[in-house]
This record gives sequence, structure tokens and C-alpha cells, in this order.
Amino acid sequence: MSDAVVTPDSSRIRFGTVLSQAARAWRRSADRRLQPFGLTEATWLPLIRLARAAAPMRQKDLAASLGLNGSSVVRLLDALESSGLVERRAEAGDRRAKVILLTKHGKSVVVQVERVAQEVRDEALSGMSDAEVRQAHALLERICERLDMGEEGVSP
Repeated sequence: MSDAVVTPDSSRIRFGTVLSQAARAWRRSADRRLQPFGLTEATWLPLIRLARAAAPMRQKDLAASLGLNGSSVVRLLDALESSGLVERRAEAGDRRAKVILLTKHGKSVVVQVERVAQEVRDEALSGMSDAEVRQAHALLERICERLDMGEEGVSP
């Protein structure tokens, strides 16, 4: 930590930097713990998204949730499929649309990923009250909403 006095203005100036550092540190911690399973963020994050989805996801929905373009998610799914973690199936009623399903092996890997995710969460949030976590969560959601609104007005 720096000895510099943090004024409200400097807190606002540094907010994005600290937020980025926290996100990178969180991911590094998870990546380090998942390395023995041969997983990186590029592979464990899609597995988590698929496992936590209320219904089977289409490729385009997974791409959107990960912030990836279609061709990137196809390459990612090719790798996950060749590792035996996911399978793509034609959606009922539309053979062109593919849904992504976790395989039995993929589901067992997700159990390990979820265990590590819980460890990282517990470590990162230790010493913080539930009220502090709820407040931080609400603030970050508001920031995401504002930034998403700003992107809606931007044309490609």
C-alpha cells in the first residue's frame, strides 16, 4: 500500500486501475489453483458459465456471455470438445442451431472448478462483512450497467 493520502478525487482517478488489478489478481489466483487440472481462465470460465446456465446455452449465447466473437468461441469449443469436456448438439426444432452441453467428464471438472472458485472467493472476501460485499456488488453492477448503456449507443 502507498503512503500517499487518497483524496476523493484521487480515489475516483485510481478506481479503474484498482478495479482492473483486483480482477486480474482474482483470475491469477484461480488460474494458479486450477493449473494442476490443466485449466486456464480461457477453459474454466466457459465451463462455469455452461454449468450455471438455467438452460443449455447456444454458441452465440456463450460467446456473448464471455465477450468473444463467434469464431473465437468456435475454436474454444473445439478445444473443450476434443478434451472431452463439452459436446455440441443440434437444438430440437433447428438442426443448424447448436447447444453446448457438459459431458460427464466436464461436469466432474466443474465440481473442481467450483471448489476452487469458492476458495478464491472466501480468501478474497475474508474479513469483509456481508453488508460490505453487497454494497460493493451493487456498485459494480451499476458501473457495468452504465458502461453497457454507453456501448449501446456506439455503432461498429
